[in-house]
Amino acid sequence: MKGTVEGRGFSTRAIHAGQAPEPTTGAVAVPIFQTSTYVHEALGESKGFDYARTTNPTRTALEQNMASLEGGVRGHAFASGMAAITVLLTLVRSDERVLFSANVYGGTYRLMSKVLDRYRIGCDWVDTSDLDRVEAALTEKTRLVFVETPTNPTMEIADIAAISELAHRRGAKVAVDNTFMSPYFQNPLALGADIVVHSTTKFVNGHSDSIGGVLVSSSEEDAEWFAFVQKSAGGILSPFDSFLTLRGIKTLAVRMERHESNARAIAALLAAHPKVHSVLYPGLPASPGHEIQQRQARGFGGMIAFEVGSYERAKSLLDRVEVFSLAESLGGVESLISHPASMTHASVPPARQQELGIGPGLVRLSVGIEDLDDLVGDLEAALG
Repeated sequence: MKGTVEGRGFSTRAIHAGQAPEPTTGAVAVPIFQTSTYVHEALGESKGFDYARTTNPTRTALEQNMASLEGGVRGHAFASGMAAITVLLTLVRSDERVLFSANVYGGTYRLMSKVLDRYRIGCDWVDTSDLDRVEAALTEKTRLVFVETPTNPTMEIADIAAISELAHRRGAKVAVDNTFMSPYFQNPLALGADIVVHSTTKFVNGHSDSIGGVLVSSSEEDAEWFAFVQKSAGGILSPFDSFLTLRGIKTLAVRMERHESNARAIAALLAAHPKVHSVLYPGLPASPGHEIQQRQARGFGGMIAFEVGSYERAKSLLDRVEVFSLAESLGGVESLISHPASMTHASVPPARQQELGIGPGLVRLSVGIEDLDDLVGDLEAALG
């Protein structure tokens, strides 16, 4: 495709941004540059590539693509979503503080509570759906506000624009984990956030065959720092995983539409089912965050959580599903079902799980793109 694709539609950018035809052969797909080093034409003269830990053409294409989709200045790809979050947190020095959404992915909680606490980084866990609590928790030492919205797994919604305004008044930066929504449905940088985090393992890649993570920055200052840490620490995304993720992104728009249309129907079914106590899905009009999500995003996504009342009932359901697969992770084309308390959030202490609403009867769905009738029939039979 000739010329720039910036300013064009989402699907056009997803397919073309950072992915000009390969100049030697004209290959329409970015090749897998499976090399560790690059020959210099002469001392001090290279083609812009020196060593693959620093830059790799396949990874660079993915980074440019994600920067385009999120509206940032640059992207940086890492070996996992947690590797990306670890690099993000290098913005914070010892004796400074990070304000976190109280309910985040269990791995994020584990990283802060059991790894980075060794380095005197302060941490405040706050219900970021409550702006008064966010404002009260901000101090002169708050360096970063880390928002997950919707939260995993209880689907709480934070007002990104309002939180960004509060944080910036205190000199703090805002990072948003946008994994659940993907850049198709939500663009935090356009709402005032400074950095976007993705586990590309999930909806961005969408095929359950790659682990990865991305940071997209709104400022060159942060982008330069992430590039420096990426080079220094070396937790880079491999060329093959970069290739797989680029492949997945090409169908992101059509996949997300199907994820959401299936999820909306399933959420409505669950909300009316006599054996379901409550449904957590921002697409339901009665959901506490519904209006905010309507305002700041273009959709509600494919993630649902619901309460069946006890561990025994949850286990019965999980044991009986056939189309839904009992597994960790989310965001693939196949539908997955999980038990957050014992799976994704097992690292969170039981008492804290209860505080956050992650009870033994809570079940999480990652709704895939299979035929809706099959998904509905599977859940109805398992609940019955």
